[in-house]
Amino acid sequence: MTDLLRKIFIKDYKNVSNARVRRKHGFLASIVGAFTNLILFVFKILIGIFTFSISIITDAVNNLSDMASSIINLIGFKLAGKPADKKHPFGHERIEYIAGMIISFIIIGIAIVLNYLSIQKIIKNEGVEITYWTFIILGAAILIKLWQSFFYKKIAKEINSVSLKASSQDSLNDVISTIAVLLTTIVEFTCMKLKVTIPFSLDGVVGVLLSLFIIFIGVKLIIETANPLIGLTPDNELVKNVIKDITSYKGVLGTHDLMCHSYGPTKVFMTLHVEVDSRVDVMKSHDLIDNIESDIYRKYNVLLTIHMDPIDNFSPLVKSLRNKISLIIKKYNVKLTYHDFRIVQGETHTNILFDVVVPYELGIKHDKLKLYLIKEIKKIDPKYNLVVKIDSEYTN
Repeated sequence: MTDLLRKIFIKDYKNVSNARVRRKHGFLASIVGAFTNLILFVFKILIGIFTFSISIITDAVNNLSDMASSIINLIGFKLAGKPADKKHPFGHERIEYIAGMIISFIIIGIAIVLNYLSIQKIIKNEGVEITYWTFIILGAAILIKLWQSFFYKKIAKEINSVSLKASSQDSLNDVISTIAVLLTTIVEFTCMKLKVTIPFSLDGVVGVLLSLFIIFIGVKLIIETANPLIGLTPDNELVKNVIKDITSYKGVLGTHDLMCHSYGPTKVFMTLHVEVDSRVDVMKSHDLIDNIESDIYRKYNVLLTIHMDPIDNFSPLVKSLRNKISLIIKKYNVKLTYHDFRIVQGETHTNILFDVVVPYELGIKHDKLKLYLIKEIKKIDPKYNLVVKIDSEYTN
């Protein structure tokens, strides 16, 4: 069904790396979401009012918030598609994340109001009036919301959309909440038929539990949509593929210092150091770097900037010292890596230069590591002077 809708309404729907096609997916998801949630809201609010059920009204208003979320998503995708301008040279794609955060705040705000109304019903111990239409509407709502969740999830996966992932999870939460309302209604209907009196408002209790559940989910969604704005590590699969492709080029000896900046799902900037043989003509190496940057952009739509590092891997002294220093570093911690190794020889001393990468999870103090390296390298030869830079990891 999802692929059929994509095929009908989106030209070239499989080309999701294209920004225009991606926006079309967002528009489709938002319009379908707004339409289905409007239908659910109308039917639920009517049955909720007729039966005096706060839990059904809570569920209905939740669908209204979902409709508003779909509209916000639609606006978000529209604004995110604006071209770059003087004030926003990297484009406007991060508006999509802001839209996702607004959705989360709406969910929490409505849940707080419904929580208050549910508590009032518990205090007053008000009952409900149930009809068979209640079961039909709630059952249909569960099926529609379940389909909606899969629909959002499918498109979110295709276009890597944070806001649609949030909407998919919200739809799944609605399935759970509507099932709870349906079970409550069944219990109350059974008690009514058996003329069994419940000493408290079961409808109100379920309303409180549902609203607290919605608040919890809303807070979780805020965290998930805020992370891309703060800055996340790049996608592992993308990093692996890019490095694999770069190192496949003849003339590339190694890579390091990869940094990735995302200004939206299709706006990715990457910088990287590529090691080349220092004996090769610089113009030839520069041509190699230009070709790599162009090829990576065509294949992954990533704007790659490469810093070329000429290295000497063939000097006997360099080979010997690299092996010794590698053992020294691994002795301190096997997870440490190093790069940019080079030697500058002088009459009175020899500078040994390299960078060490320290993963965040190790919690290693940089000053302590530096003192250790200086001490160990002096043991090799007192004339060796260490010039080391401690780097942090920017990828996983």
